[in-house]
Amino acid sequence: MTITSSKNNKASIDLFLLFTAAFIIISAGIGLRDPWPADEPRYALVAKQMVESGQWFFPFRGDELYPDKPPLFMWVEAFFYWLTGSLRFAFLMPSLLAGLFTLGLTYDLGRRLWNHRIGIIAGWTLLATVQFTLQTKTAQIDAMLCLWVTLALYGFCRHLLQGPDWRWYYLGFAAVGLGVITKGVGIIALLVFVPWFFARQQQWRLLTAFPQKTFKWWIGPITMLGVISAWLLPMLILVHISNDPALEAYRDNILFKQTGERYAHSWGHIKPFWYFFVSVIPVFWLPLSLAFPWLIPAWWHRLQRKDARYLLLLGYALLALLFFSFSAGKRGVYVLPLLPAVALASAALVPGLMKKVSLQKTFWSVLALLSTGLLLFFLYATVVKPGIQTEVLQKYQLNPWGLILAIAVLGISWLFWGWKQRQRRGVIALSGFFLSLWLIYGWYGYPTLNDGRSSRQLMAKVGQRLGPEGQLALVNWKEQTLLMADRKATTFGFTRPPETQLSDALQWVQQPGKRFILLQKPKSTRCIEFSPTDFLGRWHQRDWYLIDQQAIFSHCKIQ
Repeated sequence: MTITSSKNNKASIDLFLLFTAAFIIISAGIGLRDPWPADEPRYALVAKQMVESGQWFFPFRGDELYPDKPPLFMWVEAFFYWLTGSLRFAFLMPSLLAGLFTLGLTYDLGRRLWNHRIGIIAGWTLLATVQFTLQTKTAQIDAMLCLWVTLALYGFCRHLLQGPDWRWYYLGFAAVGLGVITKGVGIIALLVFVPWFFARQQQWRLLTAFPQKTFKWWIGPITMLGVISAWLLPMLILVHISNDPALEAYRDNILFKQTGERYAHSWGHIKPFWYFFVSVIPVFWLPLSLAFPWLIPAWWHRLQRKDARYLLLLGYALLALLFFSFSAGKRGVYVLPLLPAVALASAALVPGLMKKVSLQKTFWSVLALLSTGLLLFFLYATVVKPGIQTEVLQKYQLNPWGLILAIAVLGISWLFWGWKQRQRRGVIALSGFFLSLWLIYGWYGYPTLNDGRSSRQLMAKVGQRLGPEGQLALVNWKEQTLLMADRKATTFGFTRPPETQLSDALQWVQQPGKRFILLQKPKSTRCIEFSPTDFLGRWHQRDWYLIDQQAIFSHCKIQ
């Protein structure tokens, strides 16, 4: 009884340390920065407009419907904005919570498939991996998508490997439905049934035995369709009864263009087939990716022993990777939902791999290269070629040199920590470096980089020029400019051609009142004469101007 109590206490301490560290790391810096391009200002703007307009069902970006993504992520962000009234706090909350719940699911699945120790290792492995923690500190959709895919995988594995457990099977399909209305590719969790079917045919070990036929299997897909329909059916009905061409275009875009057409005929982020294998996983899955030369033979050995746990986790991850690779349009964040499965498949092998001197030396060497490389780059930019500082400041409005030095010193500190036992501490040193750098990034990096990454300074300067009575319109604008405006701004569409927006804005600015247009210098200036006082400055590598009707040539004025 004493031994059991001691084990339970140790398990509780392990969990407390993991989730306390996760909360501190992921939440570090919340409230110290604004949404940063490319995606964060867009979702924050949509969420803000939902709360301010009271129109929650159809997302708007400015005065246009936003059809690129289903609304679930933006609903959650809008809820936190409604709850707190603070956009700086609200916009990062969905990713924070998604990250913590994903860690919890990863730990518990590892505990159930192996044991408590393996679950804890899986959690630390996931938390230390660059892409996971980066995305949980970023207000993009992908951290929430990762949560739903991981929940689906959790439910399916509970059923297929430790069942039958039909409740978890149904919950897995419900999670797939939530993934679909978060981002269409939430359907990838269903790929786990491909290796499961193969393993069942080949009679692999550790699989649940099921009756040959049961109607219960069909309740899962019905549950998934029910969850999707909770959003889809009201949307279709509202569009149908509206007779609004804009809503009809929204429906067609989100159902067809942003799903099958986007996958089969991508129009952006075009990358070669091997992009994830060469450019994403080796870098963004550090430090886990460094262990692949040792993990892959160990995985193969487990697969030869017909261990169904490895086949389901790795088979799903590989099929999902191929699914994304066959589409021409690729972004690095697409492979994030694969990461928990790979971390789980790695965790059971970590204790054995930690004994390998070659692996420890590899991790140690990479930490040494990163730390010394950052330090040398800092010295080069500040001592040898100080003009680089001026160039970066003028081009990007950034002064990152203190941040780079702090990260370099952090890495060197971890090197010294493990110097005497570097053949046994390389993995811990590199993982500790990646875990602790997020604290510097959040508490020091956020406020340091915010002025250069957000439009706060630009829009503050606009507000000063306008005064309390000035009215503002935006032309060829970015989401962050409208988001950071200190007053309600008039827009003339977002996707419309800049020339068309400008034509409408020139008519608007000539109406009574103190009216101004914020714009980038257009290609054709036949109607506008820019003066030096109209120039506001350079932000995001673009020159911005604020003009009133005095800048319009007489032949363009309304008669």
